[in-house]
Parts: sequence; C-alpha cells; structure tokens
Amino acid sequence: MLLGATGVLLLLCALSLAVGARHIPPGDVWQALVDPHDPEVEAVVRSVRVPRTLLGLSAGAALGVSGTLMQALTRNPLADPGILGVTGGASFAVVLAVGVLGVSSLYGYVWFAFAGALAAGALVYLLGGVGRTGMTPVKLALAGMAVTAMLNSLTSAVTLTDTEALNRHRFWAAGSLAGQETSVVLRLAPFLVCGLLGALALAPALNSLALGDEVAVALGRRTGWVRVQGAVAVTLLTGGAVAVVGPLVFVGLVVPHLARALTARAGVGPDHRWLLPLSMVIAPGLLLAADVLGRLVAQPGEMAVGIVMAFLGGPFFIALVRRRRLAEL
Repeated sequence: MLLGATGVLLLLCALSLAVGARHIPPGDVWQALVDPHDPEVEAVVRSVRVPRTLLGLSAGAALGVSGTLMQALTRNPLADPGILGVTGGASFAVVLAVGVLGVSSLYGYVWFAFAGALAAGALVYLLGGVGRTGMTPVKLALAGMAVTAMLNSLTSAVTLTDTEALNRHRFWAAGSLAGQETSVVLRLAPFLVCGLLGALALAPALNSLALGDEVAVALGRRTGWVRVQGAVAVTLLTGGAVAVVGPLVFVGLVVPHLARALTARAGVGPDHRWLLPLSMVIAPGLLLAADVLGRLVAQPGEMAVGIVMAFLGGPFFIALVRRRRLAEL
C-alpha cells in the first residue's frame, strides 16, 4: 500500500506539472524538464509549476506527519494543527512579525512561526486539561477552536491597522501553493527534514504511548521527554509549512485517518512505524489533488488550495465528531 500510495503521488505530481490555465501535454512537460526547446513552455513548467509542486510535496508531508504525531501524542482523533490552534498561533506570529516588527524575509519570520505554533499548542493543551474530567478529545477540540478564534481576532486587528500586512495577509491567509520560487522550498527544507526525521524516530515510542502512559513507563519510555520531542517536531513542521503556504487546515486531520484505514486493511494495525511514512506520502497527494482541482474548477483563474481543502475537510470533521465511538478512542 505504501508503494501504491507513492505511485499515486507520482501521478499527481505529473498532473500538477501539466494542468493549469494552460494545459501542457505530458510529452511537452518532459521535454521542458530535460531538454527545453519552447521558452514559453519552459517558463511555465520550470519557473511556475515545478516550485509549486515541490512546495505541495514538502508542505503536505509536514502537515500530514504533524497531524499524525499530534493525534498519537494526545490520543485524540480530532487533533490537527489547524483545529488545536497550532496553525493559528503560527499565523498570528507571522502577521505580527511582518506588520508590527517589519520583518520581510522568510528566515526572519519563520522563527516567529515556530514560537507562535509552540505557544498556541501549549495553551490549548493546558486549557483542554482543565476540569474534573481531565483532558478529552472534545475538550481539546473546543479549546483549540476557542484559541484559534482569539488568534484570528488578534490577526485581524494587526492587519487592519497596517496596510502592508493586510495586502500580504489577504493572499497568504487563503492558503496557496502559488507564487513561490524554488529557493523558498530549499530554505524551508532544513526545518522540515529535521521535523520529519524527529517524528520518524519517535515511532516506537508512540506505539508505547498508545497503550497508555502507565504501560509506556513500564516499558521504559520517558513519556514527558517523548512529548517534548514530539512538540518540537510538530513546531518545526507546522511552523515551517505555515510560514510559506499559509494556514492550511484539515490536512493533518484527514490524512492520519486515511493512513490508519490503509494499515488496518494491510493487517498491521495502528503501527506508527507504518503510519508516519504513509502519512508522509498520502498528505502531499491530497494537497496536490486539491491544488489541481482548484485550477480546474475556476478556469481560467484558480481557487486557492486552502479553500478546496476547507470544502473537503469540513464534512469529514463533522462526520468524525458525530461518530458514536468517538469517546472510546
């Protein structure tokens, strides 16, 4: 199934390079990549669609793995960087850096994205554990929505008082893969690679946490340290992705459930040694599919990938909340 998902991802990469306001035959796409003759086709493929596809691959993998990691750390099927406020925290921090402090470079405001993601996630985690019943999936989701609403209000307050921040925020807030260069993807790569490697290294410990903290401790796991490592990985992945593509939601929610369905059919169960690699492949495929769909439904223009993901992920979230077995997960 991992090989099959990789094959589908390669097909979606080819579609991402060929489909758009100008449809380019696969043969011409290949020609533009290896031995270009048509300057116009070369400019479209190499300068516009290759960076867009690479950004979809990297941001999708980051958001998908961070969602799987968050659901494992909190044992919450509703955990997602967008729902639990991590994306909102990174977004507010980026807007604050650009609008108030005048930071304009990626390497300048990406650090603010990391700090905002970490602070918002910690706040939601604390609020979700308040009360006699302790932390539950629904309480975490409600706390995340409350924190996200507050951060969105603060973000609006900053953008409405700063014209430059407003102009940059309008396009970025919708969540888009367009308008970036390959150099941006290369600058983002070190943060995402560190986050992905850290997440993969935690896979055995996540399997122990799934059995409960007491069992994990009995198996020799330092649960507090595991959660700290997981929080660092989520911060790197979510902060880095949000800083470039904007606050994309629902990728981290949908992908872990799809990966678990595949591992269940394969007979290996919820083993994070397979879930994390599957999420790393499924999430970019989902993001690229949404991006291609956005180009097709609004021709000759296009719909931002964040809007398409909201249409796809919203019904999935509602169906997940309405499941009767949610309290048992």
